[in-house]
Amino acid sequence: MNLIILAICLLATIGSLGALILFVASKKFEVYEDPRIGDILAILPSANCGACGYPSCSGFAQACVAAGSLAALSCPVGGQDTMLEVAGVLGATVLSANPMVAVVRCAGDCLNRPRTNIYDGIANCRAASLLYGGDSDCSYGCLGLGDCVKVCSFGALSINPKTLLAEIDESKCTSCGVCVASCPKSLIEMRRKGPQSRRIYVSCMNKDRGVLARKACSVACISCSKCQKACPFEAITIEDNLAYIDDDKCRLCNKCVEVCPTSSIKAFNFPIKKVKLVKIEEI
Repeated sequence: MNLIILAICLLATIGSLGALILFVASKKFEVYEDPRIGDILAILPSANCGACGYPSCSGFAQACVAAGSLAALSCPVGGQDTMLEVAGVLGATVLSANPMVAVVRCAGDCLNRPRTNIYDGIANCRAASLLYGGDSDCSYGCLGLGDCVKVCSFGALSINPKTLLAEIDESKCTSCGVCVASCPKSLIEMRRKGPQSRRIYVSCMNKDRGVLARKACSVACISCSKCQKACPFEAITIEDNLAYIDDDKCRLCNKCVEVCPTSSIKAFNFPIKKVKLVKIEEI
C-alpha cells in the first residue's frame, strides 16, 4: 500500500514539474501577434496571388501592420476600397491610386497576320516559344495557347476562337499581374484603366523594321513617327522600331490614333463619332 501511495505521489510530482516547465517555456518563447493582423486578413480578398509583392495575404497583412505608412503597399485585387478598410483598422491614410487593367498588346488576328505554318506540339505558350517563333511571319505575336488563361484566378482571360488571340474581360480583371509574368512574348501589360475605362495604347510588340513588320502583319507598328509628331503631350517614344505610349503623359486626345497608317494604335471605350450627313441639293 505504501508503495502505491509513493508511486502516485511521485507521478503527481513529475506531472506538476513538467507542467511548470511547459508553462515557463511557453511564456518565455511566446510569440505575440498583433490582433490587427487578423482584422486586416479578414478584409483582404484571400486570393493569395502574390500581386502585392508578398507570398500570401497573411504576409501582406503583417507587412501592413509593421509598416509605418501604407504608401508603398497595395492590394491590386481588392483595390482602393480594400486599402481604405485596411487604413481604417490601422488609423492610417491611403493615397488615391489609379485603377489598373491588363491589356494584350497584339492585334494580329488571322486576317491581319496570316498563318504560314502549323504548330503541332505541346499546347503551352512557353514551350512553343522555345521551339519556334510562331505560326506566322511575326515572331512577336500572341501564340494563342492560353498560358495566361490558365493562371488567371478570376476568369478574366480567354482565347477568342475566331482570332486565336488572348482577350481580357476588364470587368473581371483585378490587375493582379499574374498573367503578365505568364506570357513568354511579354505581350500583356498593366496600364491605367483610364477615366470611364478609356485608354489608348500601341497594340503591337513587333520590333522588326517597318517593311518586315508590315509584311508579317497588316496592323503592325512600322515606327513611322507620325504618332510621335502628332502628340502634343510628348507621351510617345520610339525605341527598337516600336512606338510606346506613356499613360502617365497621355491625355487621350486621340490624335495619334487618327494619324497611325496601320491602325496599330487602339482606342478603347471611346464614343463612336457621329458622321455628319451632307445633303446634296439637286442642280
